[in-house]
Amino acid sequence: MAPGRPHPMSRRDFLIRLGQYAGTGMMLNAMASLGMGIASAQEIPPPLGPGNGKSVLILGAGLAGLCAAYELSRAGYNCTVLEARGFAGGRCQTARRGTVMEEVTGAHSVCEFDEGQYFNHGPWRIPYHHLSTLHYTKVLNVPLELMLNDNEQAYIYSERGTGALRGKAVRRQEVAADMRGYEAEILAKSIHQLELDSPLNEEDLERFVDYLVAHGALSTADRRYLGTRGRGYDVPRGGLLNAGSASTPHSMADLLDAGLWQTIRSVASFDQPKTMFQPVGGMDRIASAFEREIGHLVTYNAEISRITQNQQQVTIRFRNPDTNETQETSADFCVCTLPLFVLKNIESDFPDAFRTAMNAASAVTSCKLGLQMNSRFWEEKDRIYGGHSRVITELENVQISYPSHGFQGSKGIVQGIYNFGTDAVRYSVRSLDDRLEHALQMGEKIHPDYRSACETSFGVAWHLVKYSMGAYASWSQEAYNNEYRLLCEPSGRVFLCGDHMSYLPGWMAGAFDSTWQQLARLHEMAQNA
Repeated sequence: MAPGRPHPMSRRDFLIRLGQYAGTGMMLNAMASLGMGIASAQEIPPPLGPGNGKSVLILGAGLAGLCAAYELSRAGYNCTVLEARGFAGGRCQTARRGTVMEEVTGAHSVCEFDEGQYFNHGPWRIPYHHLSTLHYTKVLNVPLELMLNDNEQAYIYSERGTGALRGKAVRRQEVAADMRGYEAEILAKSIHQLELDSPLNEEDLERFVDYLVAHGALSTADRRYLGTRGRGYDVPRGGLLNAGSASTPHSMADLLDAGLWQTIRSVASFDQPKTMFQPVGGMDRIASAFEREIGHLVTYNAEISRITQNQQQVTIRFRNPDTNETQETSADFCVCTLPLFVLKNIESDFPDAFRTAMNAASAVTSCKLGLQMNSRFWEEKDRIYGGHSRVITELENVQISYPSHGFQGSKGIVQGIYNFGTDAVRYSVRSLDDRLEHALQMGEKIHPDYRSACETSFGVAWHLVKYSMGAYASWSQEAYNNEYRLLCEPSGRVFLCGDHMSYLPGWMAGAFDSTWQQLARLHEMAQNA
């Protein structure tokens, strides 16, 4: 760089300075022009300072509440966080030995995993494009490791149909290879008979057929699918004279009959890439990192019972559920991160339309169960390292997920149940013992060692947890266009945020993104007050 020439300014520094000198509104417009608008996947939180000592009450110490306290306190706001539970993180929890989970039905589960074993019974994976979540894992020094979200060595088991594959565990790579091979064979043989919308000349058609031959591993002589080494070997290849024996394809009729094709996609979905991230040591490391920074601002065992406001301040009444002691506190503003299914049952003076809008969000029912196994048989016998197997029955589909850490260790935690909707409702009405028994029945359909290896389990039905009452929120498109938009606006001095106030419900990034947006609005209001 030539002497005397100013150093280039980063986008982050530019936006911070613009926010400080020209206000948050100008900063938001600049972010939009740079393709970094809050409505999309924002890279950094909005610069907020100075807060000039204005006070903010933050309801809930889940990730949204912790994020709000972290950013506002750094900007000079006086923050108080009220949390009904005795710990921070909300649904961002990791079960370890001694963790207790109580459900409103009275079910009481105590984690008895060995020391060092853990299970993310809340959020458990981070896509690469969830920039706000990755922002905090970086700035808060939360180490990450890869989470293997897809593994073609895992199994698909189906009890549907009447063919040869009914009740048989089949490798996903076999299903993928065979379905793509038959697909390419059918298309290659009929390519010259197709009526194509975009005309191709004869040379282009031949090139496309060449692609299909390569894509589907077809024989070049008659363009038939006869199998591929990519689907695996009946006898593995090895040293010296161990040339191996290629596996035999399943028939297309059997694949279709058993419904195994349902789990095969040409590419991974955007929200479910094949490799994702997870914090080393458990997802609650994120909440713990926030606690190290702003834990002194959190009042625990503070169950919110009333929210009122006037033109100058917001007043919150809360009680300690252990002692039943009631207190009140007030502040200039309030950031409310409570799930709508909880908030709508709290006494408040919100306008009728605002309260009614909360009912437009549906609570998603979901259950999880982690099983501690006394050996990693899925690695030792099946050579499965991470990813998911699928059990398909006439009544439900069960996903079995293998840990992406502790490879080749002596023990491990398998996620034996992760369900939604009616499957979750049916599952959650069972006793804790029956939930375990159901998971074991499903798992041993694939792994003979499943039942004998299981030592203990820990799980949760999120729709039955008092301060959650759902795994996350579900909005119809109509609700997103109407009631949701009303709730995005502040009700007086109260701002709602959390993953339920986003187009990423159920994801940690939804909590962070919505919080950033509402903090920018709060700061603008505070500056103009």
